[in-house]
Amino acid sequence: MWERYVAALPANVWNWVAVWRRNYLVWRKLALASILGNLAEPMSSLFGLGFGLGVMVGGVDGTSYIAFLAAGMVATSAMISATFETIYATFARMHALRTWEAMLCTQLTLGDIILGELAWAATKSILAGTAIAIIAAMLGYAAWASVLYALPVIALTGLAFASLAMVVTALAPSYHYFVFYQTLIVTPMLYLGGAVFPVSQLPGAFQQVAAFLPLTHSVDLIRPAMLGRPADSVGVHITALCIYAISPFFLSAALFRRRLMR
Repeated sequence: MWERYVAALPANVWNWVAVWRRNYLVWRKLALASILGNLAEPMSSLFGLGFGLGVMVGGVDGTSYIAFLAAGMVATSAMISATFETIYATFARMHALRTWEAMLCTQLTLGDIILGELAWAATKSILAGTAIAIIAAMLGYAAWASVLYALPVIALTGLAFASLAMVVTALAPSYHYFVFYQTLIVTPMLYLGGAVFPVSQLPGAFQQVAAFLPLTHSVDLIRPAMLGRPADSVGVHITALCIYAISPFFLSAALFRRRLMR
């Protein structure tokens, strides 16, 4: 039985690049529309809440509310971009377009395809998150150097959320089921993960829940970098994001193997 699951893992460390490149070549035809779509929600939250609610809130944790919010929107943008790429575009390639079936007729394994899809979703999250960070820096809400410091965390955030969404993609019978993941998991995480307001303001029980959320770990790394402050428990946050990136990968490989072999 173990040999059957090994067959669903990557064949080597570079085959996934072919999947990434294929997705990139398709995406670049609609690159502008794709980027604008990924930026719409975080940017509307940044300016709507930042300039609206920020006037009433004033300062948060020793900085302006919009500067506090900008760092949260960088992490949120990475989360949304990676999640939506995986649950919609990846699902389409696997289910409706049957692109995966064509790829499996080549030397690529199922693991190569999944890894390539995750890398591509992480790439899109880098584009989306970095764009928000650059806009924040242009407006004076972050230092330009912070964009470089935050870049590895943005990539890891995208990989973690893409990996989690890949499990949902492997389980969902159709597109209609993704709304449950969006409304029950992704949206609550936006408010519990410290992106919009400090986790310390939540009730004790919710603070305990927030401590285990991947978005919380991402925000706790990105926000200090963008505000020019030292981050606490860096190793814990990076380890947590790595666990969220790696563990669901193996689970999704097993689930996809069972699904595609039916």
